[in-house]
Amino acid sequence: MAWPVTKYFATAAVVVLVSGFARRSGRLGALVGALPLASLLAPNRLRLEEPPPQKIADLAWYTFRFVVPTLPVFLAFPALLPRIGFWPAPAACVLVTIASFVLFAPIVRRFGIELP
Repeated sequence: MAWPVTKYFATAAVVVLVSGFARRSGRLGALVGALPLASLLAPNRLRLEEPPPQKIADLAWYTFRFVVPTLPVFLAFPALLPRIGFWPAPAACVLVTIASFVLFAPIVRRFGIELP
């Protein structure tokens, strides 16, 4: 029981850390938020569960492959926020992300990369 609570606490701590820095400075909050904390914590937590090394390598590879099509959200959100409000902006960003994945897959397929 302690292990799941520890995992949730660590995840929540990252969110609290980023939002705390963002209250002081948007730039500093963005810097901390842009750090690949989740991408570094997840393989470490996975390692503690002792999976085959290939599972950890797959996580890193898939994370890398999914970063590019998620980047447009960081352009769309600040542009949409003043126009359509806070809650509709993240909802629209979900659609932007889906569209990015749909457009990104055929582009990278030309380079021999198949996305799942």
